[in-house]
Amino acid sequence: MTPQKHSLFGLFRLDPENQCLWRGRRRVTLKPKAFAVLRYLVEHSGRLVSKSELLDAVWPDVSVSEGILKFCVREIRAALGDDAQAPRFIETLHRRGYRFVAPVTTTQPVVSSQLSVVSKRAVRTGSQLATDNWQLTTSVVGREAELAQLYDWLDKAFHGERQIVFVTGEAGIGKTTLVEAFLESLASERVQSPRSKVQGLSLSPIPNPHPLTPSLWIGRGQCIEHYGAGEAYMPVLEALGRLCREPEGRRFIELLGQHAPTWLVQMPALLSPPKLEALQRQMAGATRERMLREMAEALETLTGAGAMRQPPLLVLMLEDLQWSDHSTLELIATLARRREKARLLVIGTSRPVETLETEHPLRAVMQELQLHQQCKELQLELLTEAAVENYLTVRFPRGATGLSSLQPLARTVHQRTEGNPLFMVNVVDYLIARGVLAEQRGHWGVRPAEEQFKVPENLQQMIVKQSERLSPEEQRVLEVASVAGVEFSAAAVAAAVETEISEVEEKCEGLARRAQFLRASGESEWPDGTVAARYRFLHALYQEVLYGRVTAGRRQRLHQRIGEREETAYGTQAKELATELAMHFERGRDYQRAVQYLQQAGENAQRRSAHREAINHLTKGLELLQILPDTPQRSQHELVLQTTLGPSLISTKGYGVPEVERAYTRARELCRQVGETPQLFPMLLGLLIFYTVRAEYQTARELGERCLSLAQRVQDPALITATQSVLPIILLFLGEFAVARAHA
Repeated sequence: MTPQKHSLFGLFRLDPENQCLWRGRRRVTLKPKAFAVLRYLVEHSGRLVSKSELLDAVWPDVSVSEGILKFCVREIRAALGDDAQAPRFIETLHRRGYRFVAPVTTTQPVVSSQLSVVSKRAVRTGSQLATDNWQLTTSVVGREAELAQLYDWLDKAFHGERQIVFVTGEAGIGKTTLVEAFLESLASERVQSPRSKVQGLSLSPIPNPHPLTPSLWIGRGQCIEHYGAGEAYMPVLEALGRLCREPEGRRFIELLGQHAPTWLVQMPALLSPPKLEALQRQMAGATRERMLREMAEALETLTGAGAMRQPPLLVLMLEDLQWSDHSTLELIATLARRREKARLLVIGTSRPVETLETEHPLRAVMQELQLHQQCKELQLELLTEAAVENYLTVRFPRGATGLSSLQPLARTVHQRTEGNPLFMVNVVDYLIARGVLAEQRGHWGVRPAEEQFKVPENLQQMIVKQSERLSPEEQRVLEVASVAGVEFSAAAVAAAVETEISEVEEKCEGLARRAQFLRASGESEWPDGTVAARYRFLHALYQEVLYGRVTAGRRQRLHQRIGEREETAYGTQAKELATELAMHFERGRDYQRAVQYLQQAGENAQRRSAHREAINHLTKGLELLQILPDTPQRSQHELVLQTTLGPSLISTKGYGVPEVERAYTRARELCRQVGETPQLFPMLLGLLIFYTVRAEYQTARELGERCLSLAQRVQDPALITATQSVLPIILLFLGEFAVARAHA
């Protein structure tokens, strides 16, 4: 007898033969009649099922009231987490009946010895997954339901219903692996919508698919903890920059130039110097609100249903949002709240625990969007013992001769790792390295003695053990790479270890080829002409553990060397790298240069109207400045930082808060210490405007007269005009009308 097919919808799987409902690997309890109602609705999904039809199907030859039916539907909704007011699964049609509205996929039942995971080569149609012929792969083991849910959201985005999705879970649980498998399958296969009357998203399957095609655009951006406060919009700019550099990226550059010039000016490498200079003049004074509006409208122009006959589908992946800057979160929230149609799918990964520990605003943003049903959250859970056994079945397909089955090994691995996928893979690798698992005559043998299954107590020890099996040269390169960052250029590592770039590339390429610690990430070209390969740690945990093993003194020297090399390479363009350089020089204990680049990073953030990031950078600069000797140069630098900090504090908190007053009061004290120089004029003018707005007119008058005296002494018409435009207002409020008129 042929087993009945299972039905997949959302994160759920309905097993009609055993009358079970599953959420991933967990069984969801339903009473028999409630299950029967759900099964009937699922089997007739997409159409209205009248109340009388349901009653006849579930309670044949029995007279029951409609109240029983309502009670069953209420129980089903509770089990599915559905909302009657905004249904995702069961829609109520008043006085007529019910309709099952979620996309449903059917698949063969999964037996305990069979691993059903998604292949990168599986052919899919919109939300429908062709599960019958999935190839076996270990990349997304145990994530069938989650991957199916991503395709459901993709289908909605395809039809113009923008989707903001947060994939959450602890470190190493497989967030990136899941999303990358999803994106790679999109980039390599033909995807069509079953409900579309015309050909939809069409991608030809080619051996090495390019991430950017006329119908599907995929952008990837990364948030990195290593860079401190974070560059404003860093992951979004990274994703957009990659799209613009693709062969067909010229279209995207033109779109940004027309609809989002404030964003294009943030990517100077894409423009010629004359165009960049002209655009910078044009964009002077752009506000945060303008940047958010421009990007939202640009994406809607690109992906909106009315933009063209077949607008492309844009998928943006933003990784590790628990380290994101505030501006990136504001953009995500803006995109989520817009009501215009757009073929847009934004997928962000994050670790909830870290957002709680650091009080990062991501959690609040997610809660606000979820409250208004403007985003989705896909929580990844730990793998079950059965999923671990399935992983082992795939990894050792010829069986294990030392055991009657893989279950004992799976149980041990699951106990040691608690189902964390990253831990699981490392434990198995460790057992192979120890000889506990070994291949003999085409079969994998297992020595079952309990003492053989001892593994390091935590992942850190396992990573250390892995690194110790590498050659001394490879270990040295990896340690220095961990100082350079999660993603790094071979040129930076070569500068730190004082060797040739080719030697570093050779070691990194060997590690990436063996899938040990690193993977290739394209190439980088520095402004001085240096071209080198880029690499990325397979997981941030690898970088964190290896970085912790570098002694404090050596870390300091390496940061200093990397910072100096990148500063030299970028020359006059070093300000583009200000956040990274500030980090290297701070950890290299070169506080003078660290403060210099923190100031530049703050100014960069202000130009993007990212005032929270600017405050973080400038405040950090003021803290480091206190470490330096008390000299006139330090006072001058502090004055610049304080007066630069003032406008960002005002933009985020207003004129009346104590922080703003402290910044400007301190700046005024420093002005008295430094004396009158033309370089002081912008600071004095800023103070003048601040005290004018605060209605402290006498103080403002003193500063105005000082500004005027300085401007007249250097005979600068621009400075004189700037002062004369403010001074009459102050005198007017002081009641000195004749003097005010004379200045005016």
